[in-house]
Amino acid sequence: MENLSLKLADRTIHTSRPAFVMGIVNCTPDSFYEKSRGGYEEAARLIDEGADIIDIGGESTRPGADYVSEDEEMARVVPVVESIRKNFSIPISVDTRKASVMRAALDAGADIVNDVSALEDDPEMAGLAASKKVPVILMHKRGLPSNMQDNTSYRDIFTEVDSYLRARIDFALSKGIEGDRIIVDPGIGFGKSLEGNISLIRECGKLCGGKYPVLMALSRKTCIGQMTGRDAGGRLYGTLAADILSVIHGATLLRVHDVAPCVDTLNVLSQIEKISDNQTITQEPIGAS
Repeated sequence: MENLSLKLADRTIHTSRPAFVMGIVNCTPDSFYEKSRGGYEEAARLIDEGADIIDIGGESTRPGADYVSEDEEMARVVPVVESIRKNFSIPISVDTRKASVMRAALDAGADIVNDVSALEDDPEMAGLAASKKVPVILMHKRGLPSNMQDNTSYRDIFTEVDSYLRARIDFALSKGIEGDRIIVDPGIGFGKSLEGNISLIRECGKLCGGKYPVLMALSRKTCIGQMTGRDAGGRLYGTLAADILSVIHGATLLRVHDVAPCVDTLNVLSQIEKISDNQTITQEPIGAS
């Protein structure tokens, strides 16, 4: 397997694993998975576990959540970004829809824009990302977190999600964002049924013709619970299975709560694929001495 790379504003990062691992730190009191809530200490723990990127969020987008003010979000996010940057060189992604929050986070040392609205909610986001030459993650969603699960019907979910992301890519390019700094995310759980989520996992590598890196954020989500019958606290093994299948189907970034298990899973996949590609291992017949 070839090494993956991701171009940031000031450098290019690489991984020898089949996907980059993005560790989630929710600087919120209401994110759906309680153990992901925290700040600098949680980020440091995930970095120690082997995260390639840390994703900081100050506004929960779980189903039923309400948006918070930009002042509140900034107060939650910026100090954490500053603390991480003082002690680590790891790339920092900030999960926000607001240009004011993103600008402050970039000034504090952030490297990546992760916008669940795909640059729709704030007209200044695209120009900011272009001027700072930072990567952007464009995600598909339907509606608001407070109502997004009210309508999960699609005539053809892959085609509709794909068309939306292509349109947002065109918009980003028109605003000066470079193509090699665009990442797409089908938005698992954001206005989708279980069947729709499964379809997107199976087809994720085909999004936008396979021309852009695909981020999959499956970690402990409702669809994993629907498939396993477990609550958020018991969804690790189901998450790992879904993550590895999404990588096999073309994903190149995984946004996860549990970094160490994800890293181990990817390392195993990498070794097995390396053996398969190179055919370098031979095995003696059973019983040979």
